[in-house]
Amino acid sequence: MTNSDTGYSIHEAVFAPVEMTRLSGALDSASLVRTKAGARRVLAVPEVLALASDPRVLDIARHAIGSSAMPYRATLFDKSLSANWLVTWHQDTALPLKARSEHPDWGPWSMKGGVLHAIAPASALERIIALRVHLDDSTTGNGPLRVLPGTHRRGVIDHEAILALANTVREVECVTDAGGVVTLRPLIVHASSKASGNRPRRVLHIEYAPSVRFDHGIELAVG
Repeated sequence: MTNSDTGYSIHEAVFAPVEMTRLSGALDSASLVRTKAGARRVLAVPEVLALASDPRVLDIARHAIGSSAMPYRATLFDKSLSANWLVTWHQDTALPLKARSEHPDWGPWSMKGGVLHAIAPASALERIIALRVHLDDSTTGNGPLRVLPGTHRRGVIDHEAILALANTVREVECVTDAGGVVTLRPLIVHASSKASGNRPRRVLHIEYAPSVRFDHGIELAVG
């Protein structure tokens, strides 16, 4: 586990491997709209909601953003040799919202998976933490998450600034065994490579906020 405000942390053995096997089975049997990368909006799966509300992950989320941390979105990432992709260096800046707002700090707007999204200001993104629960072992060979520590403190930055940081900040691979949890600030610059081995890398990416409501009447879409 990391101890300083690096924008990420790694927590080993939060869940037992057998728990991850059961969760994988629940996801396999759930009625999900699958994409090459996995599936969106999986918080509706009862087993996922139960895990997202488990005290073991809630304690981690609360340590990051406060005692009122609540899950509002979950995404399944499912990477393997048959469904392989890379993600270039970027920040996570889009949030799912219930309704459109004309406030100048929010936008541009788009639809993703039938849900309204907007690019959010740093003041909103700084309140959020993502917990990546690993259903499989994450290794250097199966396309793990890579981060540039401390870059979340720079706010929302443009593509050129991200590329410059990638050339100057030493990256860290976030690897952990099945049952481990990696936390991620949305604004930390991060990426992942294609898998080079035959081991799958399934990750449940759960996002938490202290409230669904932001200033100016803007509200997160939950689900």
